[in-house]
Amino acid sequence: MSWRKEYLDLVLVPTGLLIMCCYHLYLLYRCLKFPETTIIGYENHCRRAWVERVLQVEAKERGLYLAVINSTITASTFLASTSLALSSIIGTWVGSSSHNIFQSSIIYGNTSSSMVSIKYISLLICFLVAFASFLQCVRSLVHANFLISMPNSNIPVSYVQKAVIRGSVFWSVGLRAIYFATNLLLWIFGPIPMLVASLVMVVSLNTLDSNSTPLHQFESASEIHTLFRRIGKEITAVEQKTVQHNRQHDKEGKESKSSDHTISPQTISG
Repeated sequence: MSWRKEYLDLVLVPTGLLIMCCYHLYLLYRCLKFPETTIIGYENHCRRAWVERVLQVEAKERGLYLAVINSTITASTFLASTSLALSSIIGTWVGSSSHNIFQSSIIYGNTSSSMVSIKYISLLICFLVAFASFLQCVRSLVHANFLISMPNSNIPVSYVQKAVIRGSVFWSVGLRAIYFATNLLLWIFGPIPMLVASLVMVVSLNTLDSNSTPLHQFESASEIHTLFRRIGKEITAVEQKTVQHNRQHDKEGKESKSSDHTISPQTISG
């Protein structure tokens, strides 16, 4: 059986996808077992501390902190809209016959109509996954926004932390789906560009996802409350001593004035 260029898609494309999948499984393992070595674990550590500090502020003074969440919601909404728009365009393109421009002889690989349709359907799936992930990210962050802005509530910190972390997880999943879509987009131009893009993507992501900054050990809320309580007791004790000292000083001043105005009998007899 002679070699045909169509066989490249059966070898290089699964290899590229396997490289991407293996890297993300390795990243997931690091996030679960050694989160301090990944940028995702580092950011989640900071987010937990941030939520804990925000809930110590009065509800009416949390507007600045809610703006931080709103900016992420805006970015997620934009990416979700972009993913949906691209999905619509690709769906329309698959349904038409105008994608024959990619059945050119300059593309070294399988350029049959069925293979081109598979390429577009794969792209469509990635963008739909990205759209759903960003949509869930918005949902989780809106819920966190609702919990943070609730006045006069005793909501546990873990509830808000869970909502914020869930939103960040969906954000990461949406970005990863776009990374996969980028590789599949290059598959349109042949399996060789797709494999090269997968290798470059894995090397780049390994650098970006690694964290060398040690995790800062933030003080817990209980320790801060204990410190403030101790400072408050010391201030109260100082105020009480000051008040007692002032009262004693005023009393002594009154006694000295009364003794000065009192005329002794010896003075009268003299």
